[in-house]
Amino acid sequence: MTRKVRTRIAPSPTGFLHLGTARTALFSWAFARHHGGEFILRIEDTDVARSTQEAVDQIIAAMKWLRLDYDEGPFFQMQRLARYREVIAKMLADGSAYRCYCTPQELDAMREAQRARGEKPRYDGRWRPEPGKTLPAVPPGVEPVVRFRNPLDGDVSWHDMVKGTISISNRELDDLIIARPDGTPTYNFCVVVDDWDMQISHVIRGDDHVNNTPRQINILRALGAELPEYGHVPMILGPDGDKLSKRHGAVSVMQYEEAGYLPDAMVNYLSRLGWSHGDDELFTREQLVSWFDGHHLAKSPAQWDAAKLNWVNAHYLKGMTDASLAALVSAQLARRGIVASEAQLTPLCGLFKDRCATTGELADWLGMYFADVAPSEQDLASHVTDAVRPALRALRDKLAAIEWNKAAIGAAIKETLAAHSLKMPQLAHAVRVLVCGRAQTPSIDAVLELFPRDTVLARLRSV
Repeated sequence: MTRKVRTRIAPSPTGFLHLGTARTALFSWAFARHHGGEFILRIEDTDVARSTQEAVDQIIAAMKWLRLDYDEGPFFQMQRLARYREVIAKMLADGSAYRCYCTPQELDAMREAQRARGEKPRYDGRWRPEPGKTLPAVPPGVEPVVRFRNPLDGDVSWHDMVKGTISISNRELDDLIIARPDGTPTYNFCVVVDDWDMQISHVIRGDDHVNNTPRQINILRALGAELPEYGHVPMILGPDGDKLSKRHGAVSVMQYEEAGYLPDAMVNYLSRLGWSHGDDELFTREQLVSWFDGHHLAKSPAQWDAAKLNWVNAHYLKGMTDASLAALVSAQLARRGIVASEAQLTPLCGLFKDRCATTGELADWLGMYFADVAPSEQDLASHVTDAVRPALRALRDKLAAIEWNKAAIGAAIKETLAAHSLKMPQLAHAVRVLVCGRAQTPSIDAVLELFPRDTVLARLRSV
């Protein structure tokens, strides 16, 4: 590339970082890293009424959790107001922008009349200066907006990294408001000035921004700025084909961290929503950067698949060391009010991790080692029967006297089965229900070995 690659992610702090924005951040980060460029974090906080510090903190925390390190930022638009006003003043002076004194009531009446005539509602340019045109008298007491003087003829065309050539007629675009009556700049204007000042070379974003792009291109051209390349990726859809939303589980990125997903797994899964490298499904962060050259971005929407995410996460979870998993599970248990050291959890993680997709599921299993269990009435009735109770009491007595290891526990169970003419599932299920609170676990001797002996004996005394 002839131009240094500089990409950005620019979330609004009116809510937490959601999955679609996280994917856009990932694509922008990977593209910059592939080309040896720079990745910038910008917070678009001009919606003062809805922006919150909590959302800013969550956005930064999510970027840190995903390990999408940025080279510059975070920049905040509200700290750049003087720069926006400087550019607007220049545009007013050179005629590429003008003041419009239409009241909201006038604009409503204008649009209503256009609809009645079957026309597309749009600003009619009544305050747009033209040679030989007489403008209305400035009404008293009306604070003007500032509008961009959009070209009247021709087309706005660009080659999109995802969609190919896109062309929009300037006749479809009216004169965009770039500053409100109180002087605060609008979204499309701030984005243009920011991308210009920050020398953004490539803008990768959701295709809901396609309609903004011709307006932004025209403003950039009016400013004499170099245009970035644009790539508009299709939205992520829910399993039902509708836009991904909260009802599909599209919660903030950090809620996935709390649920026990791993950042490398989330990066792996998100990158495959709208991009591919052959048939590769599982790959490292380093491979992603090596492969992500801006090609192979899908033109069709991707579909969120929670089961696929769990499969990917389980792969990464199984690849972690038991000690590393123990640190994550300790934090999961702490959220539930259970204190467990990493040393205690390490062997437990080794035994149970193959059964789990997330560290949250691991914590569900391992909680039984540190807190009382409450077997369901159905499990008790099904497995702790009168036929098994004598064997349970006999096994308890044996367990009280043996050396506490897997081999000795297994031998005690086999002796009890032989003495009471029972089959392994009859006794093992009953022990699991009483000691673990559930009827299914890994091998019962391996499970019991990791309990304190006193805990096992106490839970078996209930029979």
